[in-house]
Amino acid sequence: MAAVTTGESQPAKHQEVGHKSLLQSDALYQYILETSVYPREPQPMKELREVTAKHPWNLMTTSADEGQFLNLLLKLINAKNTMEIGVYTGYSLLSTALALPQDGKILALDINRDNYEIGLPIIEKAGVAHKIDFREGPALPLLDRMLQDEKYHGSFDFIFVDADKDNYLNYHQRLIDLVKIGGVIGYDNTLWNGSLVAPPDAPLRKYVRYYRDFVLELNKALAIDPRVEICQLPVGDGITLCRRIT
Repeated sequence: MAAVTTGESQPAKHQEVGHKSLLQSDALYQYILETSVYPREPQPMKELREVTAKHPWNLMTTSADEGQFLNLLLKLINAKNTMEIGVYTGYSLLSTALALPQDGKILALDINRDNYEIGLPIIEKAGVAHKIDFREGPALPLLDRMLQDEKYHGSFDFIFVDADKDNYLNYHQRLIDLVKIGGVIGYDNTLWNGSLVAPPDAPLRKYVRYYRDFVLELNKALAIDPRVEICQLPVGDGITLCRRIT
C-alpha cells in the first residue's frame, strides 16, 4: 500500500504512493499507470502526488488511477456543487477542483488542516483554490447543522467520502438527504485491502482488522438501501458509487 516513487517502472514489488490496487499483477497495475494515467495526469496533480510521497502517512492518499477516475466521473455528471469528507493532502480534492467549472464549489472537511496545507500551495498555483471551502473539525456535527437548514437538502451533485470508516454509516444516514436526487455519493475503501473475504485467522494489520467489520456493515447496508442505485468498483481500494433515486 504506499511507498515512495516518482513513477518510473519497477520490476519488483509495487511501491506506488497510494497503491491499493486489487489487481493480482503489480506489473499490470504499473502498465495501467504508465499507459493511461501518468501521461494524462495534470502537472499540479503530479506535483502533489510527489510531495505526498514524502509524507509518513502517504498510504492515506488517493491513488493516481482513482484520481483520474473521479475527475472524469465529475465531468460526466456535470457536477458543480460537491463535498469531500477526508482531505489529507488534497490529491482527490485537487482532482475534483480541476474537473469543476470555474464557479464550482467544494465543501472540504477534515480534522487536520496541517495535512491540507501541504498541498494548498500546489492547489493555489493550479488556480482552483477559490473553489474550495475548507473546514477543520469533525464532519458529523457540521452535517447535522446543515440538515437543520432546508437550503442544504438535495443541494450537492457529488459527495466523496474517504475518512473514518467507523462512521461511514453515520455519514450515509446524513448525506442521503444532502445529495440531490440523481446525485452521487462515492465511498472509498469499500474493499478494504481485500480483507473482506479473508479467513478469520488471516494475518491482518491491526487497523485493517479493526475497520474491516465497519466496511462490511456499510456494504451490506448499501446493498439493500432502496434510496440508491449502487455500483462497487475495484478501483484503488474499492469505491462504491451510490446514485440517489428517491
